[in-house]
Amino acid sequence: MRIGPYPLANNVLLAPMAGITDRPFREICKRFGAGLTVSEMTASNPALRLHARTLLKADGEGESGLRSVQIVGTDPVQMAEAARFNVERGAHIIDINMGCPAKKVCSVAAGSALLRDEALVSRILDTVVNAVEAPVTLKIRTGWDLQNRNAVAIAKIAENAGVAALTVHGRTRACKFNGEAEYDTIAAVKQAVRIPVIANGDIDSAEKARSVLDATGADGVMIGRAACGNPWLFEQIQHFFLAGDKHWQPTATTIVGTIETHLEQLYGFYGESAGVKIARKHIAWYLGRFDSIGRDVSQALNASNNATEQMRLMQSVLDFLT
Repeated sequence: MRIGPYPLANNVLLAPMAGITDRPFREICKRFGAGLTVSEMTASNPALRLHARTLLKADGEGESGLRSVQIVGTDPVQMAEAARFNVERGAHIIDINMGCPAKKVCSVAAGSALLRDEALVSRILDTVVNAVEAPVTLKIRTGWDLQNRNAVAIAKIAENAGVAALTVHGRTRACKFNGEAEYDTIAAVKQAVRIPVIANGDIDSAEKARSVLDATGADGVMIGRAACGNPWLFEQIQHFFLAGDKHWQPTATTIVGTIETHLEQLYGFYGESAGVKIARKHIAWYLGRFDSIGRDVSQALNASNNATEQMRLMQSVLDFLT
């Protein structure tokens, strides 16, 4: 699979997720075989562009492999400026968010709210594609609501604008993350355009990845929430795709080493105070795979307020579990 001039290592990608796909998590997922990772969405508003938090979301200093940065907004000129800004900072690919269902995003007519205005979608895509030499990708949902599925129309607009690849989450904006993902619309999109189409939504196992590819004819799959606390999923999928191995699991040593490395990278990336706080949700996801974690242990980990204590508690838990 290729995006513009760039060949990907494979066709299993990490989805952009707000508050999750920072550089440490992207690197962990790349280590376990993600063919491409995408940053958290970053604001195109020039008033926010140089804000420390915005810069951190797209920070790819020292990041391995291709760097894809997602931008969000509603103004074509601002979106183009944001695309140029991130390319100048080292982004190889610019991804446009027209799929986020969050109220705070849709309330300003950004994210998946844009799907209601196909003319504006066209202006944004034309302007951004013409602003940068880097390939531009687009992430959408199947439509605004169940009565207004227009993913095929949006896909044709994207292809005509020169978008290099399209990711479709198999839900409407109104569905948020509820119910089961629909794949028939993704299949219709794939039939309608020649650019690479990536299927997203409810892909949580190697078998599901295979079945979604078969059902949709998509060129690749994108993993989102299922990768939280389970970055080994990318390697599991590759084992299944390449060798038919449905049962590959990381060793205890791999699990422990990955969690410790992830925490250390969070402390280094955000600084100790913020890193400890951000690590709490990742710890909860990692430990969610173990049924024997008691509430008192979880509370102690959440109460940790410095890196040394949090790491010590985590290591003691892992020693007990493995």
